Amino acid sequence: MSEHASKRRILVIDDSDAIHKDFRRVLSPEHKSSLLELAQLEDELFGVTSELPSPPSESPFEVDSAFQGREGLEKVREALASGRPYALVFLDYLMPPGWSGVETLREIRKLTATVPVVICSAYTDYSWEELTREFGEGPLLTELRKPFNHQELYQLALRLTEPA
Repeated sequence: MSEHASKRRILVIDDSDAIHKDFRRVLSPEHKSSLLELAQLEDELFGVTSELPSPPSESPFEVDSAFQGREGLEKVREALASGRPYALVFLDYLMPPGWSGVETLREIRKLTATVPVVICSAYTDYSWEELTREFGEGPLLTELRKPFNHQELYQLALRLTEPA
């Protein structure tokens, strides 16, 4: 099995370059100590003391980026066609001037009903009840509020991409 085939593929669809950098810093750190350093900084910033996980020897994730919904949909389509589908999609609610996260999710669901999607935003025009009524509840649709905790993001990604 190739290195890429063993990685858990994640697609981040967000219009903010800073958000993409945060996801990469957390999910595919360049140095194995990056996640531990981030966790320590969060603890200092928020005045919490938590038991910090040992940093992974290498990231289990392969992270791709799309900056608008249509671009994200095309990446999902290409991944499915290549036989290397995404294990998880992180999707922003608001991505002006293009599709909203909800419109993007509708289009993704037309291609695949099995990829878990995490809706990420600090603000939305939709209630969680409206989203779950349209897309269903359970592990295939989750919400993560911005700003997010780096440890929570990493653990969520691990849990949602866990091989069956």
